[in-house]
Amino acid sequence: METVSGNLVSALRIEPGITAIIGSGGKSTLLKTLGLELMRAGGRVLLCTTTHMFPVAGVPWDGSNRRLDAAPWKPGAPHVPGCTCEACAGMSRGSICQAGILDPETGKLSAPAEPPNELAQRFDYVLAEADGSKRLPLKAHAPWEPVVPAGTVNVIWLIGASGLGKPINEAVHRPELFCERCGCEPTDAATPERVAQVLNAELRMLNLNNARIMLNQVDTLADPTMADRFEAAINRPLIATSLR
Repeated sequence: METVSGNLVSALRIEPGITAIIGSGGKSTLLKTLGLELMRAGGRVLLCTTTHMFPVAGVPWDGSNRRLDAAPWKPGAPHVPGCTCEACAGMSRGSICQAGILDPETGKLSAPAEPPNELAQRFDYVLAEADGSKRLPLKAHAPWEPVVPAGTVNVIWLIGASGLGKPINEAVHRPELFCERCGCEPTDAATPERVAQVLNAELRMLNLNNARIMLNQVDTLADPTMADRFEAAINRPLIATSLR
């Protein structure tokens, strides 16, 4: 297991084109973190979703200078990571923006009007949050999920370590589907082995065996051996991190 705290672009081998981030346990944070890394390395980066997400604070929206959920920055005050205001311009070598249709009632963005594979012709990197998990650390996928864009070159599958060991009906989005896939009850614990069993089943079902697996929130584990048990059970390379 490779544990990383920075340079996630390298650890996840992100190539130019479309990257779909799926799963649970920190997708929006990973979207922002990768976007900023790529921007600071000189890339032209677009953030978006194929479902629904809250905007990334401080990042210009839809080709304008408007920023959603971003407090004005002033000297001596904390500013939002990724802010592209003049005061922060020295941090940036590339560019970053986000696109999508804003719902004024929920404050969320939905998919851009232009398909990601067309957007990818104008940006070096299009990072798309392609899944929903109701802010729970674990999930099972319904038949219509995830919404991976056509032409995607990188798929990152995120797992929230904070759900390991907790009751399935408390930690898992769609617990009934999770239980179907690993033969247990909703009141049972989401052990590393059960989570791995569901993950491996869905990787095969969705034909996403080339997805790169990331276990996030490892700093929340009271029993650090759970990460090792999870890696042994999935029997494939694993990146571990603690994004916030």
